[in-house]
Amino acid sequence: MSGNDGFVAVLVIDLHFPEAGSLKHKRKELSSIKAILHRRLGAAVAEIDHQDLWQRAALTAALTGASPAAVTQAADRLERWLSGRFPDGVRIERIVASVEELRG
Repeated sequence: MSGNDGFVAVLVIDLHFPEAGSLKHKRKELSSIKAILHRRLGAAVAEIDHQDLWQRAALTAALTGASPAAVTQAADRLERWLSGRFPDGVRIERIVASVEELRG
């Protein structure tokens, strides 16, 4: 393999939906958010926890790129969008690693 096999940013996202009065309402909102993260911001997204709670959701999003700067910029855009959509209800943990690091 070459010396630059790419980079990945993984974001663990905790969301709060204070206006959600039902699981159905949260699911509708979450579906829209996941679609935007995927289509507009280029992330692979999976719901990982709190599927049975009305006002909480946990997601993992992954972004890939050829350089650390590329995945950092993409992650910054994703975080800015989420912070704008959830000004009081989002927590994000970010991990950036090279494919080489992931191979161990």
